[in-house]
Amino acid sequence: MRLLVDENVPLEAVRALRAAGHDVYSATESAAGQADDVLLERANAEGRVVITFDRDFGELVAREKRSAEAGVVLLRMIPHSASEVSELLVELLNREDIEFARRLTVIDRRHLRQRQL
Repeated sequence: MRLLVDENVPLEAVRALRAAGHDVYSATESAAGQADDVLLERANAEGRVVITFDRDFGELVAREKRSAEAGVVLLRMIPHSASEVSELLVELLNREDIEFARRLTVIDRRHLRQRQL
């Protein structure tokens, strides 16, 4: 899967996602400080699912109706460790029963909910 991982996601998770075979563009590595709307445009242009802890992405796609063709995954939790984030994301993205395209996916430790965009 093609992903754009926001800079608030630990680099350990970026490495774990790459090791799991995902094509990951890391904002931390390549676009630190880049505005959310610019990152969203890049994700759309490259067909990447946005992975973030930043609720502003939810605002951009749900309230402002900005396009998110590949989707946005919003993590709503305070992680205990970087490895917790890594494990959660690898498990989530390996599930074949979840469609991310044109959806805002909000996850925490116990729940997953999606909103069609």
